[in-house]
Amino acid sequence: MFEQATFVISNTDIAKCPKPDRPEIAFIGRSNVGKSSLINMLASKKGLAKTSGRPGKTQLINHFSIDEQWYLVDLPGYGYAKVSKKSRAEWEQMISDYILLRENLRVVCVLIDSRLDPQKIDLEFINWLGENEIPLALVFTKADKQSINKGQQHIAKFKKAMRATWDAFPPIMLSSAESGYGKEEITAFIQEVIEN
Repeated sequence: MFEQATFVISNTDIAKCPKPDRPEIAFIGRSNVGKSSLINMLASKKGLAKTSGRPGKTQLINHFSIDEQWYLVDLPGYGYAKVSKKSRAEWEQMISDYILLRENLRVVCVLIDSRLDPQKIDLEFINWLGENEIPLALVFTKADKQSINKGQQHIAKFKKAMRATWDAFPPIMLSSAESGYGKEEITAFIQEVIEN
């Protein structure tokens, strides 16, 4: 798993994505949640996904081939305000087209900052996935920035907020791109999704 990770293509048009001939796992989250860093950590390849201190860096659908068996898809972050309304509307359309229409998409991993109290924008996005019956998993990031206990407390708060609309929770994992915490759990989860 993650023996060989190579960049394939970036684009804004679902029609230009690679042939849907193998499973896809998509990663998405609010801008600056640490998505690119997490992808690089999972793949053990520092510069695979471009990281940036500037939120909103990922503006395209990025496909990476993993072991020539499946695609990891890096989607643009949602909820970044410093772009024009028109650009934001175009991003949102592109993301929703990809998620709703991509037939080989197996699961959307939604990344959430483990240091924060539940954010309305994350809950809204997760609820939208649920309403559209899109399989998802929640990956809480930046576990190294506080104690694991504190991270678990934030996850508990998030679950409490989800109870308003969810009967059962999707898979939930805690991770750190810095320390590698959660790598085995996330990798095992992806393996299971791909094999089933």
